Amino acid sequence: MRAVRTVLGDIPPGELGVADAHDHLFFRVPALAGQELDSPGAAEAELRAFHELGGRSVAQWTPFGLGRRAADLPAVSRASSVHVVAATGLHQAAHYAPRALDRLRGRLAEFFVSELTLGLRPGDDPDAPPGTARAGMIKVAGGFHGLDAHARYVMTAAARAHHATGAPIGVHHELGTAAPDVLELLCGKLEVPPASVILGHLNRSPDPRAHRELAASGAFLAFDGPSRANHATDWRLLDCLLALAEAGHTEQLLLGGDTTTAGARAATGGGPGMPYLLHTLRPRIERELGAQAAEAVFTTNPARALSAEWTGG
Repeated sequence: MRAVRTVLGDIPPGELGVADAHDHLFFRVPALAGQELDSPGAAEAELRAFHELGGRSVAQWTPFGLGRRAADLPAVSRASSVHVVAATGLHQAAHYAPRALDRLRGRLAEFFVSELTLGLRPGDDPDAPPGTARAGMIKVAGGFHGLDAHARYVMTAAARAHHATGAPIGVHHELGTAAPDVLELLCGKLEVPPASVILGHLNRSPDPRAHRELAASGAFLAFDGPSRANHATDWRLLDCLLALAEAGHTEQLLLGGDTTTAGARAATGGGPGMPYLLHTLRPRIERELGAQAAEAVFTTNPARALSAEWTGG
C-alpha cells in the first residue's frame, strides 16, 4: 500500500492535502551567510500562515549537512498541523567541507537507507544515533548544464536507496539545466522509475520545448521558487504550465516555494514565502488552467509524487 512518509509517521496519500511540493523550513549554506533559515519559531509561523490559506503539507528538501534541524521538524509540524516530508540526500559538493563528504565515502547509499527507514540524524554528524523522524524522500543535485563526479556518485547512491526502500528522489537542477543528463543516469542507467523522480527548478529555464521533452519521460516536473527577482518571473511560469497542460501533462506538474533565505519568509515580514503559492498563484492557475488543473497541481499530483510502496522498514 502506498504511503507518504512524514516526520510524524506514514500517512495515506489522500491525507496529504494541499501541498507545497518543494520548500525549506531550515537551511544553511556558506553562500547565504547571514540569511540562514534557523529559527523553529519562524518556521512554525510560516507553516501556520500557509495552513490558514488551506495548505496542509510541505516537502522540506533540505538534505543532510545543511542545517535541516531534523530534531525540530516533528514539533513544528505538530504545532502548525501541517504534514512535513523531510529529505535525506546530499546537495552539490560546493556546500560541504571535503572532510564531511569523506566521512560518508563508501557508505552513502546505506546512510540514505538508514535515514529513510530508521531516522534522520539530528545534526551534522553522520555517526550520531538516528532520531525518531524518518526521511520521506532523497534530495540530489546536478550542476550547470552537466553532472560532475560528485553528482553522479550521489545519484548512484540515491538510486540504490530508492531500490531498497521505494523512496522518491527530488533533483535540484542548477538554473533548471541538465535534466536530460539526470534522466539518462537515474532512469536509464540506474533504472529508477521516472514516476519516482521529481525534476526541480524547471521554471529557471523556461523553455517549453525542453519541458515537453522532459515530460515525455514520465517524471514529475516541479516549478519552484516563484517571483524571484533574479529568475524568470511568474508570467513565464504560467506560460510554461499552460503549455504543458495543453500538451497533456497536467498530471505531472508540481509547485513549490523553495524559500531559502530568512528574508523570503512572509510570516516574518519578507516574501513571497509559502503563502504566496495559495493566495496569489493558485487563483491565477485556476483562471488560466482551470479548477481541475489547480487541484491536480496542488493536491493529487503531490500525493502521487511524494508517496511510495515503502520497503525495508
